[in-house]
Amino acid sequence: MCGIIGYIGEKPAKDVIFEGLTRLEYRGYDSAGIAVLENERLLVRKDMGKLRDLQKNMVADFNSPSTQGIGHTRWATHGRPSAFNAHPHGDCHGSLMVAHNGIIENYMKLKERLLSQGHVFLSETDSEVLAHLIESYYQGVLEEAVRKALHDVEGAYGIAVIHKNHPDRLVCARKDCPLIVGAGSGENFIASDVPAIINHARNVVYLNNLESATIFREKISFFDFEGNPIEKKWHHLDWNPVAAEKGGFSHFMLKEIFEQPQVIRNTIGGRTSEEDGKIYLTELGLSGPDIFKTQRIVIIACGTAFYSGCVGKYLIEKLVRVPVDCDLASEFRYRNPLVDANTLVIAISQSGETADTLAAVKEAKSRGAKVLGIVNAKESSLTREVDGLVYIHAGPEGLYCDADSYHASCSFLGKD
Repeated sequence: MCGIIGYIGEKPAKDVIFEGLTRLEYRGYDSAGIAVLENERLLVRKDMGKLRDLQKNMVADFNSPSTQGIGHTRWATHGRPSAFNAHPHGDCHGSLMVAHNGIIENYMKLKERLLSQGHVFLSETDSEVLAHLIESYYQGVLEEAVRKALHDVEGAYGIAVIHKNHPDRLVCARKDCPLIVGAGSGENFIASDVPAIINHARNVVYLNNLESATIFREKISFFDFEGNPIEKKWHHLDWNPVAAEKGGFSHFMLKEIFEQPQVIRNTIGGRTSEEDGKIYLTELGLSGPDIFKTQRIVIIACGTAFYSGCVGKYLIEKLVRVPVDCDLASEFRYRNPLVDANTLVIAISQSGETADTLAAVKEAKSRGAKVLGIVNAKESSLTREVDGLVYIHAGPEGLYCDADSYHASCSFLGKD
């Protein structure tokens, strides 16, 4: 899951795009990038890490007045988190840039074909294939090149494209990944989710699968994948920014429940490489000897994180054949637990700030155990206490939902 945004209007594009990316950062925080079109030149800034790292880069040397551009915040699925794997991606001649959310399943086959044609790739991502495909089909009509390229693609995508020969437009398309088009006053938008544009546009169109749009400053045209014009229904949003974050659900708890299948795909997909057939756990922080000497595993957590641990117990024992115990962190910290240097303790916390879990981690470490954290919130307290990490990338916790529904849900479910 990644976040994309596109803007064309009268304001400095970099400011509008950066604002939108901050509201989409829950969709990816491995790296981020912005590309704008200025005087028939594409100017790009990309950086690894959180958006504030990109902002520092931009403040220093990116003062473009351009009013047209695209941006992207990334959760890595193909290619490790790095500046050169960050989006947007370009073609061989610096003519176009593409921001992509999704997975191109046949990218290796397409990449081999493009390499044989002389294309030069600069990243490890599947997404860069899209830029080179569009380049290979481009003969002056950007929309046609995008459609032809996407006919070759197998997989899921929401894309935004900008081309130096077309300073009057953005092009976008989708299949199995969310994409909306927003209309403002003398400005128009593309985004993965409503929160990115809610402060600028209240009238939106939700693109369906195999639909595309061309976005100008004063108008928007919609097409099917054969290039035929189509009519779309506009929706007026009366949400405030908090309601937009909830995506139309009555409260965050309900939103999180419905998002679970996608979260599992995000967590697994961000650590696999189809190209070399490997799984990467770069934040794990545990050496081979640390893992192989483990004779027992103890999972500690509170609330629903504890119930997740109970499920994990059955899976680990079945697959690894190592005994696993699940302990409520609030009880673990107040007794004399049987934990030593041959015990691996796994601490689970959505927020990374659960007081009982933090105290239990300190207790386990004081007894010589290695501690692995399974955490959603980056740079939270738990991430600084454990020996290794696995981030689950489940999006923001529902801290802003209406108090009655949130507390009712938490009380019923024992939410961490």
